[in-house]
Amino acid sequence: MKKALITGITGQDGSYLSELLLEKGYEVHGVVRRVALEHPQARMWRIRQILDRLHIHSASMESYASIFNIVSEVKPDECYHLAAQSYVSYSFEDEFSTINTNLNGTHYVLSAIKRQAPDCRFYFAGSSEMFGKVEEAPQNEKTPFHPRSPYGLSKMAGFELTRNYREAYGIFALSGILFNHESPRRGAEFVTRKISSAAAKIKLGIDKEIRLGNLEAKRDWGHARDYVQAMWLMLQQDEPDDYVIATGKSHSVKDFLATAFNHVGLDHREYLVVDEQLYRPSEVIILQGDASKARTKLKWSPTVSFEELAKEMVESDLEYYSK
Repeated sequence: MKKALITGITGQDGSYLSELLLEKGYEVHGVVRRVALEHPQARMWRIRQILDRLHIHSASMESYASIFNIVSEVKPDECYHLAAQSYVSYSFEDEFSTINTNLNGTHYVLSAIKRQAPDCRFYFAGSSEMFGKVEEAPQNEKTPFHPRSPYGLSKMAGFELTRNYREAYGIFALSGILFNHESPRRGAEFVTRKISSAAAKIKLGIDKEIRLGNLEAKRDWGHARDYVQAMWLMLQQDEPDDYVIATGKSHSVKDFLATAFNHVGLDHREYLVVDEQLYRPSEVIILQGDASKARTKLKWSPTVSFEELAKEMVESDLEYYSK
């Protein structure tokens, strides 16, 4: 039985990936912060239904000793490093902790694997935010990086560190450059979940407005359940390589807003308040991925459309807030 270690197991991607690996017969280990063990109902709600099938370890991504000890104990065959401060807007408010946590955490996991589990296959969760200020669309694995946020910078550094461990030490280490992927398990602070929950709450009479920043920013949105499948496929290849994962279609925040509100029979214009305080200091105007390499080599393709994604998220929030 293969053993997999997932950092960030309580997050959106970690929960879907855990379910996928359990279905494939893996022994799944997850790294969580101690506060998650103290408040499991609040911190581990995404994996609550499978918690009894998981092996949970408490550690801090800021502590090399704790990461080293877990890797030494588990000796994983595969490691999926998903843990990060991933909220882009917040990274402008606290750039130091974002960069330190994201970069050092990646370095600690890679170093522990090199020393204690050198045959382990390592996946790093890269991000389309590494592309940032792009001069071409769509973006592929050869597109230059120009990050526009501390989060994007931290991910670019993690990408380069992962490549360095692959080239310098022969570790089976690679990065998935994932474009925006959402689901009903997305955190409430992210714009897609903010929109879907607002549509549900306004429909139910709980709220009366939604406040958003830049409506014209365009993103390539897919479903997280599809994207964790791509993560797994990357680690099953004969040779490590980096892959862009995307749908190839870009939509604006306004498109997502209109789709979500239309689903519940509402005109978003009647409830929208544009708040300039929600604009980023440096905006990324458009991100659109070219996943041709993944389609060809991994035989991967997305299964959920933009419209289906938005409607699924709204339906989930309707069910939640109805209770």
